[in-house]
Amino acid sequence: MNKPAHHELSPEIKTPITLTIAGSDSGGGAGIQADIKAISATGGYACSVITALTAQNTQSVTGIFPVSPAFVEQQLDAVFSDLDIQSVKIGMLSDATIIRAVAKKLRQYRPKFIVLDPVMVATSGDLLLEAEAISTLKSELLPLATLITPNLPEAVALTHVSSLSGTVSTVVYTKETEEKEALIEQLKQLNTEAVLLKGGHWEQEAQSTDYLILESDTVTLTASRVQTQNTHGTGCTLSAAIASYLAQGYTLTEAVTRGKAYLTQALLHADQLRIGQGHGPVHHFYSLQPR
Repeated sequence: MNKPAHHELSPEIKTPITLTIAGSDSGGGAGIQADIKAISATGGYACSVITALTAQNTQSVTGIFPVSPAFVEQQLDAVFSDLDIQSVKIGMLSDATIIRAVAKKLRQYRPKFIVLDPVMVATSGDLLLEAEAISTLKSELLPLATLITPNLPEAVALTHVSSLSGTVSTVVYTKETEEKEALIEQLKQLNTEAVLLKGGHWEQEAQSTDYLILESDTVTLTASRVQTQNTHGTGCTLSAAIASYLAQGYTLTEAVTRGKAYLTQALLHADQLRIGQGHGPVHHFYSLQPR
């Protein structure tokens, strides 16, 4: 009887692991759920630490149940003590105590890359974090971050935190070039390694242009604006994809470029999904869609 052939073992290649620290979206379109989908779809392995539970769907958020800072720390100890985490994506952090707990553990475990999506402003313009929590975010987490990924209202909140009073509607930036340049200069003053200013809120423009703000340069990344109602979780998806690509060894500029390309395709295919009655999710697994 012929013996089965023995296959030579290939050199061990570590699986690129990305940790997402964020809130849970019961509707599956944003938060932890979107992050896990994006990390998986872009070739990484996702693990998670949940900071809050939300009751939400495609139409609204009807409840938020924060997780205690002590249990957030316990989750972080569990994953870092066992898994070789290369990159971390941070999303929803509900208050200053959670922010401090996360920062404490990140300083302890020192992951190679940290992508912070500062979830601070609702679509209505209302602040989701109090001014104290935004200040704590700036002092505790921004210095640890490889990249932060604010949209326009979040960028305004980060640069005008001392003058905010519950809303960012009193501070308005338009598409005028000089106002963009002024905001970019203000973002350069933040104590963080790099900033990706997302251009989704400049809706008057035919192109969706993001600005990767580095210490010595600003890289412009442009794609055609996709018209779809299925935009829930776009910020979560982009930041998670960037973190996933960083874990796989891409440079920051390459990871951001690939992340934006992935999100653009997820938006272009979003209308293939029929999810809920409101703003549905992007299509994270568009590449698996049957032709």
